[in-house]
Amino acid sequence: MTDEFLFVDRIKQRCGSDITDSYQSLGMHTLEISNDRIVPVCELLKTDEQLLFNYLSDICGVDFFPESPRFAVLYHLYSIPFKYRIRLKCRLEDGERLPSVTDVWGTANWHEREIYDMYGITFSGHPDLRRIYMSEEFDGHPLRKDYPLRGFKDDLNPEGEPTEKDR
Repeated sequence: MTDEFLFVDRIKQRCGSDITDSYQSLGMHTLEISNDRIVPVCELLKTDEQLLFNYLSDICGVDFFPESPRFAVLYHLYSIPFKYRIRLKCRLEDGERLPSVTDVWGTANWHEREIYDMYGITFSGHPDLRRIYMSEEFDGHPLRKDYPLRGFKDDLNPEGEPTEKDR
């Protein structure tokens, strides 16, 4: 085994039962994490002297509609001192909440707000979970696969689909 992948073994030793699956895709390791354990795992990855994943480069959402669980939230981490990358993945159903990692990385604030706005995924413990792109009055979450392609009908979009209120 090369030194490049020793960090994955260290994570698996330290996190054990918190990891529900592990695989490599396109040269990057992905660890699926139990939803309720995402914060402790992230804290460990950031503070462990042999890991130091001190840079959260991105958090993104994925909609697998009509599969179950419907959503995935992916955390892309980078260790600046060791030049390692890893992806953490949590799967959740529509309406299920995921703990916020804003106390671990401050930049998670904006990433989580974007996921909330575009997918409707909520993060418990987030300090300011509100829309970031769409107005508060906007109906729906545009990156969900069941969102109508033409949007919902309103004053600015007369060609859109009728909303649930209009049916």
